[in-house]
Amino acid sequence: MEFSNRLKNLPTQFFATLVQKVALAVSEGRDVINLGQGNPDQPTPEHIVRALQDAATNPLAHKYSPFRGINELKQAAADFYKREYNVEIDPYTEVAIMFGTKIGLVELPLAMMNENELMLLPDPGYPDYLSGVGLASVRFETMPLLEENNFLPDYSKLTEIQKEDAKLMYLNYPNNPTGATATKDFFEETVALAKESDIAIVHDFAYGGIGFDGQKPISFLQVKGAKDVGIEMYTLSKTYNMAGWRVGFAVGNPKIIEAINIIQDHLFVSLFPAIQTAAAAALNESQECVNELVSLYEGRRNALVDACSRIGWNVKAPKGSFFAWLPVAKGYTSQEFANLLLEKADVAVAPGNGFGSFGEGYVRVGLLVDEVRLVEAINRIEKLNLF
Repeated sequence: MEFSNRLKNLPTQFFATLVQKVALAVSEGRDVINLGQGNPDQPTPEHIVRALQDAATNPLAHKYSPFRGINELKQAAADFYKREYNVEIDPYTEVAIMFGTKIGLVELPLAMMNENELMLLPDPGYPDYLSGVGLASVRFETMPLLEENNFLPDYSKLTEIQKEDAKLMYLNYPNNPTGATATKDFFEETVALAKESDIAIVHDFAYGGIGFDGQKPISFLQVKGAKDVGIEMYTLSKTYNMAGWRVGFAVGNPKIIEAINIIQDHLFVSLFPAIQTAAAAALNESQECVNELVSLYEGRRNALVDACSRIGWNVKAPKGSFFAWLPVAKGYTSQEFANLLLEKADVAVAPGNGFGSFGEGYVRVGLLVDEVRLVEAINRIEKLNLF
């Protein structure tokens, strides 16, 4: 028996390889400070856990969920967008419930594109975007995210052929891996391009709840005309520390939402109803837990940046997400630098080239250990005399 060509064409899972390297070092008894992961380290807030516990005792939750999710969660998503972003969402035609938004990001090319059609992806960007490319057998070209342009794509660099051929574009702000945020002007420019060139836009808003210095990240859907051309995907994994719960949703353009719902009709019977009830509670109830989480990450960000500055490592503070995007020491590639830190300092970071060719020259650091361990990691790196 052989794997299908579709399976053979899938990219190597970048994060799986990184996890294996760290696990090997830990198995050798080394005290590794793992800054390479993207897994939230805080527990899910207690009121959300209690909502799950209560819902799980209801026998109705033990049956199949409606294929397209329970109305309570769809209404909660609509109410959340109205309250947080002043965006009107129809819960019945403009919301799709998903097993986490990775599912949506991977399945959407299958639902929206034909073989060999073109999609545009950010570089650097979330590696799993390429999984959708492989499964759908579509083409992709990248839009460089450069520091001199605040890690926003420069649409003036797109060729006329790219604009004519592209059917789908992915964006992601606050950005993984750079920590950059988008502006209203940029999103307005995106809508104009999408309308002019008939490109569907997917904004991956995974870190939408995490913005620093008093600046709340803006939603793509806050821009006039955004729902005409695209959708936004929102996961509860980061905002509410619910990564293992696997729950998220997409909102926006009804036709794209229907495409997601149709493909999911064939793949799933939605997710455990009690999880959906708990997710609705997360969206509907007090958001103080989110404020506390943002404050925690901002404190960690400040501790990291201060420690880097002290040793002469010239870094810029991220504006959002729980990642920092740090330049490598002179004379090293991203992979060489990451290998050196793991081998000589027992500090794990994610090499930037794993996020695309324009990630070369950087490493991604997660703000997912406490301030003491972050500072200790930089103290260990200081001893290597790299800066």
